[in-house]
Amino acid sequence: MDIYLWVKAVHVMAIIAWMAGLFYLPRLYVYHTQTTPGTPESERFKVMEAKLLRIIMNPAMIVSWVLGLALVALEPSWLSQGWLHAKILLVLAMSGAHGAMGKWRKELERDERKRTEKFFRGMNEVPTVLMIGIVILVIVKPF
Repeated sequence: MDIYLWVKAVHVMAIIAWMAGLFYLPRLYVYHTQTTPGTPESERFKVMEAKLLRIIMNPAMIVSWVLGLALVALEPSWLSQGWLHAKILLVLAMSGAHGAMGKWRKELERDERKRTEKFFRGMNEVPTVLMIGIVILVIVKPF
């Protein structure tokens, strides 16, 4: 069996799980900011957000990174190709967005409403834009 294909398959599965969370978590924040702090509805969002991040998003991000690096180790010629450098920058930005979402979750957990519903609606688009760039770089390899 070709280990590269298995690593790639699991890498893609992890990315799908990670992206699902990155698309959904800011949407939960939009709805959470529409609730009154301390209400049962607000508390329910806190549980949903924490579980999504801890059980799905964090493991999926870690597996995505580990297997992405494994793919590079299996195909070291990629290290000299510009598309990979650009992709890594975008994945670092995606990881930064993930980290920011974790920070915002902690703020909402403490009932701190530092950011508006409109802010979270805008942040909901960031993973999409980054994903578009990453997919183009991986499939088209323009550099």
